[in-house]
Amino acid sequence: MKVTFVIPTLNEEEGIGVTIDGIDAKEFKKRGWEYEILVIDGNSQDKTREIAEQKGARVVIEPRKGYGRAYKTGLAMADGDIIVTGDADGTYPFDKVHEYIDLLFKENLDFITTNRFAELRYGAMSFKHFIGNFILSFTLRLLYGIKIKDSQSGMWIIRKEALKKIKPLEAFDDGMPFSEEIKIEMFRNKEIKAKEIPSCLYKRKGVAKIQSWKDGWRNLKFLILYRVRSWNG
Repeated sequence: MKVTFVIPTLNEEEGIGVTIDGIDAKEFKKRGWEYEILVIDGNSQDKTREIAEQKGARVVIEPRKGYGRAYKTGLAMADGDIIVTGDADGTYPFDKVHEYIDLLFKENLDFITTNRFAELRYGAMSFKHFIGNFILSFTLRLLYGIKIKDSQSGMWIIRKEALKKIKPLEAFDDGMPFSEEIKIEMFRNKEIKAKEIPSCLYKRKGVAKIQSWKDGWRNLKFLILYRVRSWNG
């Protein structure tokens, strides 16, 4: 069994090494799992790509901009039976991924998304981002009836086969709304068994790229318009 880690990057030289080092290679070996690390880089101007390659990652430059664009490229290129995603800033618990995959198999799940609010480490999220995430998650629950607490989490564990059961990746949003959209597609598909599990969020390494108000408003607008389009046909 093979696992592919898909990690989007843009000027993450302070976090990419820590992120890759977080993967517990001993636990993977103990379970007999192979893994590859696929870094989708948005043409970083620092040492992100060099550090990633030194850590054994395969780096692909994606000149087209956008969080969703990076994932659309990475998910399509992943060779693994299981795909794991997460940011390159040291915030996500890559050290617990083997446990999450164990759970995926134990409960015969197709898609897992993680709830960062279950254990927010000190300094991991600003109050502004906390409120924004709360509003977006509430809106998703209200409009779509999906009972998840963290609509913006970027750590997912996906059976590659599940991607064949949803709409084509190229039909997804190129920007930040991709995170909401993939959850909506997975949780509302009757052929897919999806679950949100408690997780955690560590303090960020490096400078945040997210534009709070701009990205937050775009995500909220996406949730509303996407729902309206589904009502209309």
